[in-house]
Amino acid sequence: MKSLDHDSTMVDAVDSLIQGPHGHIPVRWYFPPDGTMQIGSATIVWIHGGGFFKGGLDQPESNDVARTLAAAGFTVVTVAYRLATVSRFRWSERGWGWHPAVHYPLPVDDVVAVVREVQRGAPNGVILGGASAGACLSAGAVLRLVDDGADALVGVFFAYGFFHALLPKRSPDLRSRLRGRRRFLHTPMLLNLTNLHYSGTRTALTERYAFAGGHALHEFPSTLMIDADRDSMRSSGGQFAQELSTAGAMVDYHVLPGTFHAFLNRPHDQSFTEGVRLIIDWARQADSKNARPTAPEKRSGKRTGQSR
Repeated sequence: MKSLDHDSTMVDAVDSLIQGPHGHIPVRWYFPPDGTMQIGSATIVWIHGGGFFKGGLDQPESNDVARTLAAAGFTVVTVAYRLATVSRFRWSERGWGWHPAVHYPLPVDDVVAVVREVQRGAPNGVILGGASAGACLSAGAVLRLVDDGADALVGVFFAYGFFHALLPKRSPDLRSRLRGRRRFLHTPMLLNLTNLHYSGTRTALTERYAFAGGHALHEFPSTLMIDADRDSMRSSGGQFAQELSTAGAMVDYHVLPGTFHAFLNRPHDQSFTEGVRLIIDWARQADSKNARPTAPEKRSGKRTGQSR
């Protein structure tokens, strides 16, 4: 796998807000360096992971991936969706007060709202991508957008995602390949409890927008899936890839040998380079099948806020 030859330090990043059904959603726009080829490129909306309850715009899985994609010629939008919480009494800018719990469907609603807003200003369409819990949110958002009759996505890509309410049975070979602390933290019991915390109720666990796996996947766009080799969640990713293929979706599925969960959160690892290279190559192919050539977009409109 060849190394990435793009200079992400030249990428311009701007923070802004998008209005959603539950209030403002912080987002960060990443723009390719001046002079970078942008012929017919779709805009990428990229959703970080973190078990539904942690993570943000500054974590490497969000920021470093977005910068690398932007350096390759794509406009990228990252999303600080609402994280799952329990009800608690805490301090905020309004003072001390009781804050209600955050559960599904709020994070999916945030992702859908951002995609819809970005679509309004993306003449070459939108590619939606997500990692881990962000892949789960993105898959649910795809089903919502399809059911709502929204503009079709150019494609979607998922990295080491969890798509089922309950972790599918792990093969003996997969169990034998698990190493490190996640061998104990990513057990079926703990992962299933994390899903329950996100969904809020056992009833919500069964909803197709919460966990797309095991549900009807009609009209799902062209999909890239990249799983980690030594990762319990690969049992969900592999099964979801089969479900998509059975539903008629075009699926490009990869397992990176020897890799561990969240490799996109480790930008100095070779697995980061390999994973992002797969995404870039696949996104360029998706562009070539979808978009017609256009002139590079001028910096205006959405490019407001505080530069990073």
